[in-house]
Amino acid sequence: MIDTKKEQERDELHRAIWAIADELRGAVDGWDFKNYVLGTMFYRYISENLCNYINEGEMESGDAEFDYAKMSDDDAEEAREGLVQEKGFFILPSELFCNVCENAVNDENLNETLERVFRHIEDSAKGSESENSFAGLFDDFDVNSNKLGATVAKRNEKLVKLLVGVANMNLGDVKNHDIDAFGDAYEYLMTMYASNAGKSGGEFFTPADVSELLTRLGTVGKTEINKVYDPACGSGSLLLKAEKVLGKDAVRNGFYGQEINITTYNLCRINMFLHDIEFDKFDIACEDTLTAPQHWDDEPFELIVSNPPYSIKWAGDENPLLINDPRFAPAGVLAPKSKADLAFVMHSLSWLASNGTAAIVCFPGIMYRGGAEQKIRKYLVDNNFVDCIIQLPSNLFFGTSIATCIMVMKKNKTDNRTFFIDASNECVKVTNNNKLMTENIRQIVNVFANREEIKHFSHLASYDEVKENDYNLSVSTYVEQEDTREKIDIVKLNAEIEEIVMRENELREAIRNIITEIEVGNE
Repeated sequence: MIDTKKEQERDELHRAIWAIADELRGAVDGWDFKNYVLGTMFYRYISENLCNYINEGEMESGDAEFDYAKMSDDDAEEAREGLVQEKGFFILPSELFCNVCENAVNDENLNETLERVFRHIEDSAKGSESENSFAGLFDDFDVNSNKLGATVAKRNEKLVKLLVGVANMNLGDVKNHDIDAFGDAYEYLMTMYASNAGKSGGEFFTPADVSELLTRLGTVGKTEINKVYDPACGSGSLLLKAEKVLGKDAVRNGFYGQEINITTYNLCRINMFLHDIEFDKFDIACEDTLTAPQHWDDEPFELIVSNPPYSIKWAGDENPLLINDPRFAPAGVLAPKSKADLAFVMHSLSWLASNGTAAIVCFPGIMYRGGAEQKIRKYLVDNNFVDCIIQLPSNLFFGTSIATCIMVMKKNKTDNRTFFIDASNECVKVTNNNKLMTENIRQIVNVFANREEIKHFSHLASYDEVKENDYNLSVSTYVEQEDTREKIDIVKLNAEIEEIVMRENELREAIRNIITEIEVGNE
């Protein structure tokens, strides 16, 4: 049943975001502008989060009228050390979002004020356990960018509109920790700009329906997991789905990811905070996953979900160290330099727990091409790591119409067969894109969980069958598509044609008789 009130609130929130975007559209375009909105939302959120935390503590001690936002900075300083230990950061009352916003219209140096506030927030975490979570978080919020305006006055005018716009957003009652709206606003912004940013947007954003499918595939039969990991985590939407699908405390030890793009890495960390993930529950690194992997020393991951970039270039055999890298060495060959897809697969397998599941969106070519990619597939199949391959519909992702597929890997399979599912028609067309609806996701996951063979939809292939097909893992090799062409009864068709010819002859005879009568009548 749809919660009408919640839907109305969501629509109202989306309209508010669009209004800010519309107001500032000429100044900062699409993908860049998103950083400003998200940065401002993040600033508002952590300000309210901290304020609420302090106020609740004071109210529990008996001071019902206490309001941290009205305290003097000098008095607040005494609490700095304790708050950094508990919350991971500290903000002076004068630098809280509500106070900066209230004074923004009259602050001729608003750009400098914001720059100082952001620096102070980041600096507050230095030397503490939370330092890595806060370092450089506001780097993409450039208050002096010409994109905001040619002069300081014009830039500040835009910054005021930004602060006021975000202040007016109905983001829920923070006192009740109802921050669903923050996460929803984030997702809406990402969708809005990913759809307008073409390929660059699609690289950073996995649609919510695909994220949910991957997470449900990876958690079949589980009510909790130790950790979730994404080797190409982008803005973190995939990581966060684990909490949404399993529940608030079901991810025991946190969210881990690696991202090469610094802007997206910052967005990912902001996204963690916006979804109320505390600094000690996530570890996101900014490095090249394939050549400089982080989290070597961490306990292997029970859930790995990923949508790595398709067919990007990487060092491959140009780097002599990689063939001896324990992630890639077992296959005896490296993924081609021009197509890193299977390098991400091998990396994920290496980081996977023995009782874990990895669900990875893959470019279809890696399932059937020869050469090094075939050798890697052979290694994966011979060692019984490939659990299932699922063909997805086309047009699911922003910026690309490719019909991708999902590779599900496990290390603890109970048989040596590989399951194939053709889900290419499991979708509903929404505007220009296809979308997986709840029913589509349920159908795919149920068939996957039961390893159920359904004609024209799924097939459980034996090891020998895959081997005979030269380790081709394309779903179309194993699941025959239904012939939807109309079947024609030749005998019936011939009878109909014969009848038409007879009728045609009768009509011709009748026309001839009419013409003869006319000619006789005219003589």
